Amino acid sequence: MMYTEKMSNKLNELLTKNYDAEAGYKKAAEIVENPQLKRFFETQAEHRYDFGHELKTEIKNVGGTPEKGTSFTGDAHRTWMTIKDTFTPSDEASILEEVQRGEKTALEEYKEVMADTTLPPTTSSVLTKQVSNIESTLQNVKNFEAVVA
Repeated sequence: MMYTEKMSNKLNELLTKNYDAEAGYKKAAEIVENPQLKRFFETQAEHRYDFGHELKTEIKNVGGTPEKGTSFTGDAHRTWMTIKDTFTPSDEASILEEVQRGEKTALEEYKEVMADTTLPPTTSSVLTKQVSNIESTLQNVKNFEAVVA
């Protein structure tokens, strides 16, 4: 497999994960009642939307074609959140746990891609910035957990 195709595939995987995260944050914002938490989730959805556009640019820069849409796994998870919300009162602590789990997984996936020492400098810069944002989000989630617990 050519480098261009390999790198494009890795970045497209991150792109799909960001589509999933954006949709998940929007769903979480619909479910929660706490206005601060709702706004936090809406802001995170906006960040992930922006991440997606940055990744699309990088995919094109390495000669690839950006993919569109969320993953089956992400769609299934949001369906589960909808079903859970239908049968239980809004459980903000559980939603925050899911967000934290998702963000930890995202960090692992980003760091795996960033381990490639042949990343173009622009791609490395974009991924580093996005990782920093995800790490900040994780800290904010921990802060919210202390408030809603």
